[in-house]
Amino acid sequence: MEPKLVTRPEDRAVLEELKRREPIFHRPEFAAAAALDELVAQDFWEIGASGRRYSRRYVLETLAARAAEAVADEWQASDFHCRALAPHLYLLTYTLRQGARVTRRASLWRREGELWKILFHQGTLVEDQE
Repeated sequence: MEPKLVTRPEDRAVLEELKRREPIFHRPEFAAAAALDELVAQDFWEIGASGRRYSRRYVLETLAARAAEAVADEWQASDFHCRALAPHLYLLTYTLRQGARVTRRASLWRREGELWKILFHQGTLVEDQE
């Protein structure tokens, strides 16, 4: 039923760069507000696993509150796939496991010179994990 996702050879270097950034909202090295402010585009928005839409401001405020609590967040990311959509614009997809919770993730990333900016993110809960 699922497609076999294969990153094209010309996108593999970008895949490796973006894998080091994702899952962006779960990596401690990006917990500092300044780091996230640089990585998250001004017009960023997200669709959470709940189906709700979230603004950049809401996401950054939520992450700041989460960082202040210093709660352990054990996760494992896998099944990364990258696809160029336009010059300097890439779709990155992956699976995120947080204990028994499994989500499929998709992020749109834009390269701006040497910097990367995340434009959009979506998490979709996997209900049937066969």
